[in-house]
Amino acid sequence: MAHKIAIVGVGKIARDQHIPTLAASDDFELVATASRNAGVEGVDRFEDLGSLLKARPDVTCVSLCTPPHVRYDDARMALEAGKHLMIEKPPGATLSEVHDLEALAADQGRVFYATWHSRHAASVSAAKAWLADRRIHSLEVRWKEDVRFWHPGQDWIWEAGGLGVFDPGINALSVLTEIFPRGLFLRGADLHFPENRDTPVAADLTFCDPGGARVSAQFDWLKDGPPEWDMHIETDRGYALLSEGGARLTIDGVEVDAHRGPELQGEYPALYARFAELLATGQRDVDLSPMRHVADAFTLGRRKVVAPFHW
Repeated sequence: MAHKIAIVGVGKIARDQHIPTLAASDDFELVATASRNAGVEGVDRFEDLGSLLKARPDVTCVSLCTPPHVRYDDARMALEAGKHLMIEKPPGATLSEVHDLEALAADQGRVFYATWHSRHAASVSAAKAWLADRRIHSLEVRWKEDVRFWHPGQDWIWEAGGLGVFDPGINALSVLTEIFPRGLFLRGADLHFPENRDTPVAADLTFCDPGGARVSAQFDWLKDGPPEWDMHIETDRGYALLSEGGARLTIDGVEVDAHRGPELQGEYPALYARFAELLATGQRDVDLSPMRHVADAFTLGRRKVVAPFHW
């Protein structure tokens, strides 16, 4: 029997990814939404999660698609109501609030899944396997896109807690922490803040790898033209390019066929397949390593003021 699920926050990511994925899923049935400004045709709509939970006690799972800086209260409400919880990336505005939710989920015996959709891109698993037994000399992340295209008019991303360029950059960090065969920590960061905004529009990160590899990342939110979501990797046995956000892997100039697996269904179908797996086993999946790197960047980062940003 399909799990009855509710979506909170019917914005762009819900419309583009979550709702179509749930419509095609055998594991879940979307029965309700909570959102101030939008709903889904044929699905019960509520203005807030509290009203939804009161009217639809049959809902067993909640998928939170709201911005991270307003998500905590709804996440806690869902868990306290005994619902299983899936959260869009990043899982919260701060590490401490996510730790609090993880502890509450454990106390309640509920599933808590903090998702990282880019880890399910088609070639990420192949890149991870290729790197596992190689000596890495260098890994350079180049993650650049046009904020006006991907987040048109969304002022919350420029407010404190909105993450700025780390909103897409955390996707790169989720892939990096998935494929790199050991832990990394941040050594330094330059953060470029528009003089009229609270969050950075660009960032340059330098990592320390105890194994000796040179690891860096460049994030830019003002790139003209097609996005650049690439990782350039030099090893003792060849060069790899993981490109298109993890969708393609090229090794020494030869493209590698993506392995046959749930990732080829798409990133979000893979997320909901994982959520269904967690529900079947009663486990929790909360990996905060990408978010820790962002927190470290704000701690270590050298602030550089740049030209104002205007839509």
